[in-house]
Amino acid sequence: MKLGTRGSPLALAQARAVAARLRALGADVEVVPMRTEGDRLVDAHLAAVGGKGLFVREIEEALHEGHIDGAVHSLKDLPAELPAGLTLGAFTEREDPRDVLVSRSGASFEDLRAGAVVGTSSPRRRALARALRPDLVLEPIRGNVDTRVRKLESGPWDALILAAAGLSRLGLTPRYAWPLDPTVFVPAVGQGIVAVEMRAADRTTRAWIERIDHAPTRVCALAERAYLGRLGASCNTPMAAHAVLDGARLSMTAFVASEDGRRVLRGVESGTLHESEDLGRRLAETLLARGAATVTALRV
Repeated sequence: MKLGTRGSPLALAQARAVAARLRALGADVEVVPMRTEGDRLVDAHLAAVGGKGLFVREIEEALHEGHIDGAVHSLKDLPAELPAGLTLGAFTEREDPRDVLVSRSGASFEDLRAGAVVGTSSPRRRALARALRPDLVLEPIRGNVDTRVRKLESGPWDALILAAAGLSRLGLTPRYAWPLDPTVFVPAVGQGIVAVEMRAADRTTRAWIERIDHAPTRVCALAERAYLGRLGASCNTPMAAHAVLDGARLSMTAFVASEDGRRVLRGVESGTLHESEDLGRRLAETLLARGAATVTALRV
């Protein structure tokens, strides 16, 4: 079985973890690193050149054409709609979904000085940071996670906002890392989840991939992606949804914001684990009814 992935250290770490689990079940697995358009356009602003979809498009094409059997992705990088003929065969157990503020001085998000420069290229993180701390300066920063952490020591930034799961998977332990409350700093749809994409008609691969699926994580992932799909949002839209499963009860927090963070709509919804996708769509409808489409550019 050939598993395609980006060639970044984080993507490779994720793909190797998936491969190790499949090998433990007896599968013969090869990890195939691939360079995507998003990797080549390292100096471009993602929103201007097509968003995070640039990191998956070529991998999905290779999957569709049969050059690889599966594709390992950070779920938060995947658009709500997959190409025809492809499906998500497994969601691995979710790691810490929170965002983390990594600061040079040791200051927490609340304690950063007025005018402090915070690096992040995520529209979601920028909008939330601006809404909560309009006195901060938000600047874009791209590159692999380990590269960004190194840049903090020598660059113009006082702090960075990163995903806790990415730091963990790379074994990075910055000296000053402050987790951000997920009910306030709502994580991206799918954050902390690794997904394995496959051809829907490939029964041989499906038989292996489905064995590493984590059912509770799938419930949360489907709810969040249903929210994303109903809003018609892209990764360039400042929005998020985070679902938590407690027994048979599913609860979800979400928001939509303007890019400048001046307008933020938040919502919460709960239901049973059996209505995960309905719950996600219901929460999206609630925010749309409150004017979400006028807050940011949505294809409703």
